[in-house]
Amino acid sequence: MRWDNLNPDGTAAAPALFGTDGVVTRTFDTPEFRGITFHEIRARSIVNKVPGASRMPFEWTVNPYRGCTHACVYCFARRTHSYLDLDTGLGFDTQIVVKLNAPELLRHELASRRWRGEHIAMGTNVDCYQRAEGRYRLMPGILTALTERANPFSILTKGTLILRDLELLRRAAAVTDVGVSVSVGFTDAELWRTVEPGTPSPERRLDVVRTLTDHGIPCGVLMAPVIPYLGDTPAHLRATVRAVAASGATSVTPLVLHLRPGAREWFMAWLTRHHPRLVRRYEALYADGAYAPKWYQRRVTGQVHELAAEYGIGPWRPGAARGLPEPAPEPPPATAPEATQLSLL
Repeated sequence: MRWDNLNPDGTAAAPALFGTDGVVTRTFDTPEFRGITFHEIRARSIVNKVPGASRMPFEWTVNPYRGCTHACVYCFARRTHSYLDLDTGLGFDTQIVVKLNAPELLRHELASRRWRGEHIAMGTNVDCYQRAEGRYRLMPGILTALTERANPFSILTKGTLILRDLELLRRAAAVTDVGVSVSVGFTDAELWRTVEPGTPSPERRLDVVRTLTDHGIPCGVLMAPVIPYLGDTPAHLRATVRAVAASGATSVTPLVLHLRPGAREWFMAWLTRHHPRLVRRYEALYADGAYAPKWYQRRVTGQVHELAAEYGIGPWRPGAARGLPEPAPEPPPATAPEATQLSLL
């Protein structure tokens, strides 16, 4: 392990960058953290109001980390690293901000007279059960603080590490509303290895769903992202929904890939390296912005919902999986109300 204050004299470095009073940078000489730098901070606040909360089933989030070692090439949160003057590509994957005081800060904010006990969503920006959590162990304190106040919350994750906190989740569920969703957009092993290189395999994530439901914690699956031309064929969709059903998931909620600035550039560079023949098709499909056309979204979500019904999952309802975004504002066709595309933060 190696650590350095960012200034030679040991004083806080770049406090404006991280919005805190001190930053310590650490690297760990272990295989799982090789090439990763951790910026440890003491944050000033931890409960954050969601921009555009009127379209979401939640208004508040807690994010103990910024940046994510899952290294998903499509991650929409990449742009947030630019707010810290950090790179949104490799920097997002390897420069991880750790809010060391997140549990104690959350306990303090939940005790405030101004706090009304609203639902708190976690994992909506970066994964709170990414690899770093295995070392920093911030989530047990966060879950304990929420349980002590019987404050409702939800978690969205690709991380199997959530099973470490199974007993804490059960305790919380005994006193408040707890929602858990696991993200599995596809089950194709080759696609997983290149597009989500730092994540547990889809099979291991579905094992998490199975374990949680077996222990009385209902768990849904966010089928995200469905990647155009790589994971959207009828065979791909059927294989994924069939695996989700076999895991015992309570619901499956499809979400087509969207490419916001920061993520778009990184994803398109990946696409150029791995699937150059698809570059022009993507440029056409996403010519109007970050989201695929409505007709494409409806086609995919309609297929997924039909498969979910065939395999006995659901029925899916907007907002049913707590911590997931609400449907996009545009109403779906009257003949197919189930084919509604979701919108992330």
